[in-house]
Amino acid sequence: MVKTKEDKKKLPERGYKFFRAVLGPIFRFWYNPKVYGSENIPKDGSILITANHKHVMDQCSIIVSTKRVIHYMAKKEYFEGKTAWFFRMAGCISVDRSIHDENAKGQALDVLNSGGAIGLFPEGTRNKTDKFLLPFKFGAVSMAQKTDSYLVPVGISGDYKFRSKNLRFYIGKPFKVSNMTLEKANEKLAKEIGKLMKMGENEQKK
Repeated sequence: MVKTKEDKKKLPERGYKFFRAVLGPIFRFWYNPKVYGSENIPKDGSILITANHKHVMDQCSIIVSTKRVIHYMAKKEYFEGKTAWFFRMAGCISVDRSIHDENAKGQALDVLNSGGAIGLFPEGTRNKTDKFLLPFKFGAVSMAQKTDSYLVPVGISGDYKFRSKNLRFYIGKPFKVSNMTLEKANEKLAKEIGKLMKMGENEQKK
């Protein structure tokens, strides 16, 4: 039986907006990130915001760069123990990385089919360097194709330090991969993110 929009369980958004309003300014002050290209995030319609992943705070600069609610896909370990309430209230989607998590994928597809925004890191795990990318998982491009959604690439470079002088986020122009094979789509996504990372590196050298 196909779910209707009314049948689908809506992920929480009130907690997300509250945390963004309260924690966003603190994050900006502490890490001093420089964000470029926030105007490239579409104001409506289904999108997947995809970035390289070097730090647990990577999503924060993206979250404070747009008024849209972004449902981030996060490893299930974050939903266990004392921090579980935070990730649930923030509207995150729990992902079991030890399996092909169809439940998590289904929740993300529901968000996209409803015209929402999903955030995820195609590398699948943190890569503490911004000198290269780990092989991309196929989840982002697969979901983009199934829902005819835009992919929004983001390149992150620099260091997470108090009042950082080199933390850069470059948000690229959105694009679709509807007519590509998953392999070609992943290659294009990795290339776009790689170019944005390079822009951050070049900025640091000036």
